Amino acid sequence: MIKIGKRIISKNSKPLIVAEIGINHFGSLKIAKSIVNSAKKSGAEAVKVQIHLPDEEMSEEAKRIKPGNSNTNIYEVIKSNSLSLKDEKKLKEYIEKKKLIYIATPFSYKAAKWLNDNNLKIFKIGSGECNNIPFIKYVCSFKKPMIISTGMNSLETVKKTIRIVKKHKIPHAILHCINLYPVDYKYIRLGRLNKMIKTFKSSIIGYSDHSIGNTIPIAALALGAKIIEKHFIIDKNRKGPDIICSMDKTELKDLLAASIKIHEAFSSNKEIISEEDKSRRFAFHSVVSKKDINKNEVLSWKNLTTKRPGTGDFLSYKIYSLIGRKAKKYIKKNHLIKKKYIK
Repeated sequence: MIKIGKRIISKNSKPLIVAEIGINHFGSLKIAKSIVNSAKKSGAEAVKVQIHLPDEEMSEEAKRIKPGNSNTNIYEVIKSNSLSLKDEKKLKEYIEKKKLIYIATPFSYKAAKWLNDNNLKIFKIGSGECNNIPFIKYVCSFKKPMIISTGMNSLETVKKTIRIVKKHKIPHAILHCINLYPVDYKYIRLGRLNKMIKTFKSSIIGYSDHSIGNTIPIAALALGAKIIEKHFIIDKNRKGPDIICSMDKTELKDLLAASIKIHEAFSSNKEIISEEDKSRRFAFHSVVSKKDINKNEVLSWKNLTTKRPGTGDFLSYKIYSLIGRKAKKYIKKNHLIKKKYIK
């Protein structure tokens, strides 16, 4: 179980849908606040940000590496789309003022410390940091809940990380994720969610999505994901590394509505529900006279059959108990067999 303020995330709770701002603000606090406003109006419960300090998280070699979703090196992508820590603090205060759950991903030790110093309630660990054991241990030292994405990592690698998290008794969730932007459906391997649920039985399992549209997040909810994280943007016509796999306000509303409906669909494990009684009355079959049956006549397959409705004294499966018994009185053809008719 993870508790963030009054919000509890558990295997039985309503799923948490996280609107990920990421770098969709393009380094502008004004745009970031606009995204928060749109998410709030759409019904969002939680918003996630990324705390980037380029020189703290990347070496000089990073300036020669281009991500798959940009023609610019990763250092310049991050540097040109990051907020200052001063603006990040303003954004945190703004998100919390909107009564939204603030979640943040640190990409460096300094960013993690800054978040803890600024009273972060829950850390998000990105897929790239999932196997960074020294960093995981450092974040564990803050004793805050953690949501851990597992993209690019094998489950064996994830197990090592989770052992550390459990050793420090950190409430946590593990998210299946594919780090392609956007990800082609054939690479998603959604069945891995089932494997994670079986492998990490004491952990909350979720899904961080980089696909286009809501099809896969909704499927993940149906498989049991309790956290769905997806990038969020106001205007899909803007250009940016994560825009293509981001959802807009309409998709966020649809995803939130789907999460509630799917949660309700899983809310009961009753074998039989009384709400179906109205349907049972007309849909079930009862034992019926196939033809006129005379008094003292032996009941058999020749004079008995089963028909609707299911309101008779003998439901269809009880016909076997009537074979060989006798009629106490005359029974007209095509009528329900009643107990008082039978010897």
